[in-house]
Order: sequence, then C-alpha cells, then structure tokens
Amino acid sequence: MGKLSLNGKDLRKIGYPESKVIGIAIQVMHQYYKHSNEAEAIDILKDVLAAPDAYLEDAALGKIAAALLDEIRPKNDVIPLEQKRKEYAIYGFENIEMGAINQMEIAMKLPVTVAGALMPDAHQGYGLPIGGVLATNNAVIPYGVGVDIGCRMCLSVFDLPGDFVNDNIEKLKGFLTRNTVFGSGGTIKNPMVDAVLERKEFSENKLLKSLHDRAFKQIGTSGSGNHFVEFGIIEIKQSTEKLNIPPGNYLGLLSHSGSRGLGAAVANYYTRLARELCKLPDVAQHLAYLDLNSAEGQEYWAAMNLSGDYASACHHQIHKKIARSVGAQVLGMVENHHNFAWKEIFNGQEVIVHRKGATPAGKGVLGIIPGSMTAPGFIVEGNGIAHSIQSASHGAGRKMSRTAAKNNFTNKMMNDILSEAGVHLIGGDIDESPMAYKDINEVMHYQNELVNIIGMFKPKVVRMA
Repeated sequence: MGKLSLNGKDLRKIGYPESKVIGIAIQVMHQYYKHSNEAEAIDILKDVLAAPDAYLEDAALGKIAAALLDEIRPKNDVIPLEQKRKEYAIYGFENIEMGAINQMEIAMKLPVTVAGALMPDAHQGYGLPIGGVLATNNAVIPYGVGVDIGCRMCLSVFDLPGDFVNDNIEKLKGFLTRNTVFGSGGTIKNPMVDAVLERKEFSENKLLKSLHDRAFKQIGTSGSGNHFVEFGIIEIKQSTEKLNIPPGNYLGLLSHSGSRGLGAAVANYYTRLARELCKLPDVAQHLAYLDLNSAEGQEYWAAMNLSGDYASACHHQIHKKIARSVGAQVLGMVENHHNFAWKEIFNGQEVIVHRKGATPAGKGVLGIIPGSMTAPGFIVEGNGIAHSIQSASHGAGRKMSRTAAKNNFTNKMMNDILSEAGVHLIGGDIDESPMAYKDINEVMHYQNELVNIIGMFKPKVVRMA
C-alpha cells in the first residue's frame, strides 16, 4: 500500500475551513493514518468535521477536532465573567493587601474557575496575584503561571557540619562568585551539557526552536530581582521517608530562580495568544486562558513543562558545580516549583491547578519556603489540605514594593541589618532589603495546618545579581 498523500485542496473540497486546521489535519493523517488510502482518509476527515465533539478524546483525531472547535467559536465575542464569584479560602487576611484580594475576586468569576485559595504571603501581581492558587476546568492561564515559568527552590544538604560556614566564610564567597552567573542577560561561555536541551519540543515548536540557542547559553545561570544562591546552616528537626537524614546541623546550599529567557519568551508569546483567542472584560484580560483541547493550549502546556524542566536543570547544574568546589557529598535534596500549573484531582474532578507564588503541599510532599536574606527558610512537608488546594506560601511575601523599598531604605540601613544577622551579601540591591518582606514567622503561623516543619535553613553567605 502506497504512502498517504493529502493536500489542502483535498480538505477544502470536503468543507474544511481555510485556516491552520488544514495543516493540523494533514499532519495528523500523515502521521497516524499513513497506511490508509486517500478515500479512507477523506471519510475519516468528513466524520471529524461533522461531529468534532465526538473525537476530542481520540489521541490522534482529537487534535483535529480541537482545532475545528476553536475555529468555530467566534473570536471577537467577549466572554462574560460570572455574576457571583466562587468561594475561596484566604490565609492571613489581615496581612494581605486589598489589591491582591481584588485580583483574586476577579479570578474566582472566570467561567472556567473551579476553586481557589490565597496564601498568607500574597501580594498584587499581574492577573492572578502572587500567592494565588486557582483550579480551572480544562483551561490553562499563562499569567496564572507567571512570566518566570518554573521559578523554583532547590536545597542541597551537604555531608559537612553547619559550623563549616563560620570557619570558611571567604572560601564560600569564592565558591559562589566563581560558580554562579546572574542577570536577565547572563550567559555561560562553556555551558554543561544537559539532556533537557535535546528534548523533541525544541524541534516540534517553532517558537521553542528559535529559543534553543539562548537556552543553551543560559543553562546553569540565575535571574535577577529576588533570585539567589546562598550557603547557610540547615537544622534537620526530624527525619522523614523522603528526606532520610538524621536530625542535626548541616552545611546547606539554597537556590531560587526560574527558566530564564526561555520561560519569559514562552510566557509572553502565549499570553498574547491567549488574549487574542480568549476575549475577557478589560478587568480580567490578564487572566485570558487557553482551552487544553485546543492546539494552542497543548502547545503552551508542552512549552510550560519544558520550561519547568529547564529551570530544574539550571538549579541542578549550579548545585553540582558548587558541591564539586566545596568537595562535599549531597546527603539529600529538596526542591519545588512555585510558578507552574499541574493536572490534579480536586473533589473527584481533574483540574488544572495554577500556583503563582505558591508551594505544592500535597500529603507528604516536601517543599522549601524561604524567608529573606536574614530570616530563616523552612523545609516543610505538606498535609494535603483540600481548601488550600494542597498549597502553601512560596515565601514571606513582599510588604513593600521595590520602588517603595528604594525610597525608604538606604544601603547603610540594609548593611546594618545584615551585619547584625551575621549574613554576608555578594551583590543585591536595596529593593531586596529584608525590611521589604513580611515576617516569615507570622506567615508560617497562618498556614500551620497546611504544612509540618521538618527543618530550617539560616542564610549566611548570599549571592544575588
């Protein structure tokens, strides 16, 4: 049997619209039905065109069906918000600015919203507030994930005692300086090889293909702003099945960063696309979503997951290089995304859980909740609380904007606080001053039912942009 050969003329003849649907249909048929003859293929395509809803669950034909349904829906119609918002949990209401609450109120009126929660570190962002958790029905919101896709924490526990820090401050400064690169344009001259750069998504998606060279040059680097790599003292309070390390004090390395230029480009591109395809009222336009049954939704989902894996690879490369420099073995590692979307089960229904500045806290799930450069971070184990959508805060949260911090604090004020805490800072700016952040102990108090504390991290040598 000869190889199937279809073209756009064949599909237009049977009623397929002059759009990207034709390209998707031809690709699917040539990939999955290449041994069929032309007549058989045309009959299949006619069936999908007649009733696309019936084929959405089909692994192959579902791609065509989703594209057809997306084409049918009017593009210029504004999708109204629901009159009444759905209920949602708020943790630490008295310490959350009204701007963040107002943003959450809007998010809870989206027609795709199933449930939501606001964490005690919440503050205003774009679209979904920082610290917002939103569960949706088969829809993903690019700005619900955030611009820095896969922004995450990573903690290595070394086989060295905690007091190693105090005896080796200058050495540790050198390790951080030589093995880290920061900034939005930061690149590495000879980056380490990593399997994530060989992923098929880079060749299958035109946008990702154009970003591959940048991703290669930036792997193993960190962003600017509140991103950091720091040495500190880890106090393990209790051993767990997933972190089987005896209680005690250890040298630790903690990093915070995301998916660099790759994730930013993905976020910006698909946010613009979502706003074109999903017309919402002006007040909700940053919450534009993509249907996961659509080709665009599937593209974003694949690109988002790639960006998350890339972010993880960046952290692992940093930790590997620094562990080698220190000459230490890693006893255990704890890591988690806090800007991402996951498929999870909520009240018996599969939903898309967006955590924009929130830590996954499913039953037994380990995570890191940092404080500030002078405040402790916490190693936590989730309790799987349903009304928080199995989430916790991603840090202390800002109580003051970057602009306000620059206007209210001086370098001397920040240096005095650092000196008092015994913290050595490389880089950093006033806008990241510890005074700009909420009290991490209060934040942890508001979410004590959501997580159990199994350890603490006290920063001692901090590297920032």
